[in-house]
Amino acid sequence: MTEENQTNEKKTAKFIRNVLIKGILLFLILNFAVALIPPGGKLGNLSLYNVLLPGRVRLPFGENPEGAYNLSLYDLEALFASHEISAGAKPGNEFRIVLIGDSATWGTLLQPQDTLSGLINQDNLTSCDGRTVRTYNLAYPSMSLTKDLLILDEALTYEPDLIIWPVTLQSFPRKIQLNTPLVANNPQRVQPLILQLDLTLDAESEDFVEPTFWDRTLIGRRRAIFDALQLQFYGAMWAATGIDQTYPDDYTPAQRDFESGDYQFLGWEPTELGLDLISLDILYAGANLAGEIPVLIVNEPILISEGENSDLRYNFFYPRWAYDQYRLAMAIQSMNAAWDYLDLWNAIPQEEFTNSAVHLSPEGSQLYYRALKPTIERAVCP
Repeated sequence: MTEENQTNEKKTAKFIRNVLIKGILLFLILNFAVALIPPGGKLGNLSLYNVLLPGRVRLPFGENPEGAYNLSLYDLEALFASHEISAGAKPGNEFRIVLIGDSATWGTLLQPQDTLSGLINQDNLTSCDGRTVRTYNLAYPSMSLTKDLLILDEALTYEPDLIIWPVTLQSFPRKIQLNTPLVANNPQRVQPLILQLDLTLDAESEDFVEPTFWDRTLIGRRRAIFDALQLQFYGAMWAATGIDQTYPDDYTPAQRDFESGDYQFLGWEPTELGLDLISLDILYAGANLAGEIPVLIVNEPILISEGENSDLRYNFFYPRWAYDQYRLAMAIQSMNAAWDYLDLWNAIPQEEFTNSAVHLSPEGSQLYYRALKPTIERAVCP
């Protein structure tokens, strides 16, 4: 080997070494620079939805992404960026209704057109001043009023004209407010709400998932980044098929027969459902947060069983004693607070519930909307 060749090889080796060192240094800088982004400073707004892909009609949620073209993630910004409400500025001729709530409102086992939001939009309602009523489904499948409040706080930035908030007792117990994953993984959004709205919740609760410095680095956030990229990938499949959840040919129907002596509700025995145990204050907080925007609170329909020992329980969720006390408390509180409140608990026959005591069939959803429609019309055109 000539001296010139040896010199060239040394230069090449040095060049490769320098490139590797610089690449590693740049990666380390980027990795730790990402960690310096304050908690809550997320990258979820970088999305193909509403740009190259249509916005989803429901917030992403799913445990079977290959079949549902959907998945659950905890980045609130990514959830909203994928939704049709983020498509652009609110049109001047739009009367905007935002729906929040649980899986019943999100529409488990329902096609989008059969959900409450879908039915409202198909009805072509108009406001008194001639604006077209457009409803956006921002419900999310977990039961926690704090989760609803978190979503409401974000939804207010999209200028709603009316908020419809279907609720049910299962979302009220104080002890479950912070352990739903969307809440637990967004302490930087929830803790300020607790303090700002003076909620009787622990802002320092161990339920909150507080990221460490390493968790906020590029490597530490690799799972969140992967999920966000997956959501973009499945968006193309969803746009092509319209599928955003699995629709099994068969499912286990909601329970209608119960054991004798089965009186418990979340471990509580009869007479133990005191107002200090349920988070009515979160409804007050939601109304205060909305300010001048009207909020319609709806006690959503539940399955009222006619099966064995149905004199003890209405359904799997609710013994009669607990649910009756809850309804009485809601009636009193709504009157005292002058809430716009509608109790539709018994509006749907038991045969129109599917795999849960709150999930409706398409026919049940139609009945629900018919019962709710006069109140919506009065809210849209007072």
